[in-house]
Amino acid sequence: MTGQELRQLLLDRWGRSYDVQLRRTQGKIFLQIMWKYIEQASFPLSESEYQEHLDSIANYLNAMGGDTQVKIFIQETREKPRLGKAVSVPLDLGERAGEWLID
Repeated sequence: MTGQELRQLLLDRWGRSYDVQLRRTQGKIFLQIMWKYIEQASFPLSESEYQEHLDSIANYLNAMGGDTQVKIFIQETREKPRLGKAVSVPLDLGERAGEWLID
């Protein structure tokens, strides 16, 4: 998955280019789809900064083996990002989880 493919996935599902973040909570890793999106005037990143950020997130997802999980989750979820509530995509990394969880 590339950053552009990730953006298109978000656009196809919700019609907006939402911000995404990787978060670690309670020993698990999640991709969080935030409620802010680049089409908002108040969005803090420029178009090029946003694309670089998505490219970085996509690279991590590919390296962790979570890209397919993210695609399926986004296509199937009934949740929608809304003010103050992100959509959290749990990443099941199996035995490789230890490679990405450093205390």
